[in-house]
Amino acid sequence: MEMRLLDTMSRETRALSPRDGETYRFYCCGPTVYGPAHIGNFRTFVLQDVFRRSLELSGVATHHVRNLTDVDDKTIRGAQAAGESLNDFTAQWTDKFHADCTALNLLPPHDEPSAVAHVPQQVALIETLMERGHAYASDDGSVYFKVSSFEEYGRLSHLDTRELRLGTSVAVADDEYDKDSVADFALWKGRKEEDGDNFWESPWGQGRPGWHLECSAMCREYLGDTVDLHSGGVDLVFPHHENEIAQSECATGERFADHWFHITHLLVDGGKMSKSVGNLYTLEQLAEKGHTAMQVRYVLIAGLYRQPLNFTLQSLGDAKKALDKIAKAEAALRERAGIDQPDYASLISGDAGSDHFAPAFEALLNDLNTPDALGKIFTAMKAVNAAELSAEQATAELRGMHRVLAALGLELPATDADAGEASDVPDTVRALAEKRVQAKADKDWAAADSLRDEIAAAGWAIKDTADSYELTPKA
Repeated sequence: MEMRLLDTMSRETRALSPRDGETYRFYCCGPTVYGPAHIGNFRTFVLQDVFRRSLELSGVATHHVRNLTDVDDKTIRGAQAAGESLNDFTAQWTDKFHADCTALNLLPPHDEPSAVAHVPQQVALIETLMERGHAYASDDGSVYFKVSSFEEYGRLSHLDTRELRLGTSVAVADDEYDKDSVADFALWKGRKEEDGDNFWESPWGQGRPGWHLECSAMCREYLGDTVDLHSGGVDLVFPHHENEIAQSECATGERFADHWFHITHLLVDGGKMSKSVGNLYTLEQLAEKGHTAMQVRYVLIAGLYRQPLNFTLQSLGDAKKALDKIAKAEAALRERAGIDQPDYASLISGDAGSDHFAPAFEALLNDLNTPDALGKIFTAMKAVNAAELSAEQATAELRGMHRVLAALGLELPATDADAGEASDVPDTVRALAEKRVQAKADKDWAAADSLRDEIAAAGWAIKDTADSYELTPKA
């Protein structure tokens, strides 16, 4: 079964197939590495990961490129405020991003180019645009793309000329450079005193590349003139992706991307994420509240990618219960199959396994319907009674289950049977520990301390971990 996905530009759900007939090549706009990525950022990256996993498990090879934006206004200002070089400043946030990606079980991209490392390619792209009459230099050494030279500008965002004009005027309000039209955008920004030592040489003088140009140059360098798919958050449709299309197609004369895949915003408690409101969560902050990265991943895939998803701390608790339930069903199948610690790669290779879990995987191939896939996992679990299966049948069910779990990128928590001594923890003590997790999430530290004392009085010690907690008998 082939994968189908909604295309932002055509607004049609279309089948995906590689241009070259072999490898599906796609580009994802990556993070700007000036601080920790928050869960809103990771909703996009996690769903892109599920997309890639599903495509690969359907039998299609991929070439995944995700860039790092390590030079722009935010990174330069951040480095200067920290008293560090741009490279040192962005390197630490790149490491943090990679650590979070690992915690969330994201497959690493096949290529992860940085903007700083590809300035020559960006300069060459500007030169081509100037030669073809699509760009011009200003007196201060900046270079701008002439939007009026590209008649198809706006076809991705489906905005009329007036809306584009107004939207661009707002989007580039922070570009204090001379240009012919408010709609034109910077390809190269002439050096300013506040940029410090963060500049490069170019035919137009010292300066640095514009953000939109960076992605076009890196995408072309690693995937060629036309890519099979381009992806990012819905907030990038305009102006970023619209500008990428314009500069890329004017430079190459070729279609930039065959398919556009955008992920919609994440809401928190029904509202927009904001530092001032205090609802802009990072993985580290949620871990401090006792929630695991896998619970976060579960929540982020629980909503359809093209619809807003409302994140709440309660949803993390629900995710824990769901993962525990799946883990228990999986453990029962393993026990029946006589498999202790399976080789998961071998389980998902070969045939697709049981028909019970097949609809869950098919839901992912049908416009990446992750909530439907999760629902069908539980439907399959209800239909399968491990105690009634032969070892061969249980193994087949495991194949089907792990195929869809692998596509979703979900790693299951240990069950009581897997945890050894943990299975001896009394239910009353475990309930106290769970109440303490909620107390910490509510920042009710007095209640958390009181619950710790109750656990100790029952003869158990509790130790907080990065993802959860550990209970051990007191000596």
